[in-house]
Amino acid sequence: MDPRLLATLEAVVRTGSFAAAAVELGYSSPAVSQQIADLERRVGLRVLERRPVRPTQAGQVLLAAELRLRAVLATASAELDAVRDGSTGHVRLGAFASAAAHLVPGALARLDGVGIVLRQVETDAAHVALARGELDLAVTFDYDLDPVPLPAGLRRLRITREPVLAVLAATHPLAAQEVVDLADLAGDTWVATPQSCLRLDLVRELAAVRPDLRFEGDDFHTVIGLVEAGLCVALLPRLSIRNSAAAVVARPLAGTPLTRDVYATRLDTRHTPQVVLTLERLLAEQADLIDYGHLL
Repeated sequence: MDPRLLATLEAVVRTGSFAAAAVELGYSSPAVSQQIADLERRVGLRVLERRPVRPTQAGQVLLAAELRLRAVLATASAELDAVRDGSTGHVRLGAFASAAAHLVPGALARLDGVGIVLRQVETDAAHVALARGELDLAVTFDYDLDPVPLPAGLRRLRITREPVLAVLAATHPLAAQEVVDLADLAGDTWVATPQSCLRLDLVRELAAVRPDLRFEGDDFHTVIGLVEAGLCVALLPRLSIRNSAAAVVARPLAGTPLTRDVYATRLDTRHTPQVVLTLERLLAEQADLIDYGHLL
């Protein structure tokens, strides 16, 4: 099967149209349509629904194969770089928002003579970027009760395991307690973000409460601002609340703790450039050096 046809399929699905894929790939729209038709003839199945554009089940199989193929090619490219000169001399690093703000800078400050390109990216997108060869290393995460499967062709090193904490306004009635029971927050209003660990089904399972979720923020700064104003409470991983205002406190959870694992993730290759391995080590060391100040 021609890998170029798989690349065309991926571009059509990702951009949402034949015309947009044609612009990205430098083809005409009829040429893109012809390539998709050629792919469907070769596999004997429809790979796309046209209105709206979305992959069929066969298309999804081919898209997964295309991503694996990109990972193989990216691995080969990285191995050739390492064999050629022993070190790339630069690193393309991805990291989720709170790691980019509080973990990565300290590690980079200890890495001399290396060019760094830093890209803020969440875990799922980081996995795709690694497989495509767009990143050399990424700081990713998952939660103990909501693990993220690691795609084929990647490997990860856990650099820290951090607690998920109850985040309250300093004026909250429970702020003076050393630990907080989730059940005691049953009557509070809650806030969450798409990247936070507040999944209502997990909270119900853990504490037999139904959280009153009235606020949804785009990032952790929004969440902390709402908490600081006394409008709500939140569950957040420790790294995301570093340097928060003194009007906010964070308390461990009673009973079974919730945790978030933070990883350094890269291609699974035998010839990783030494500079990537060095940065991986520095990230792990930096995770143990972070000062959380007044919060804990």
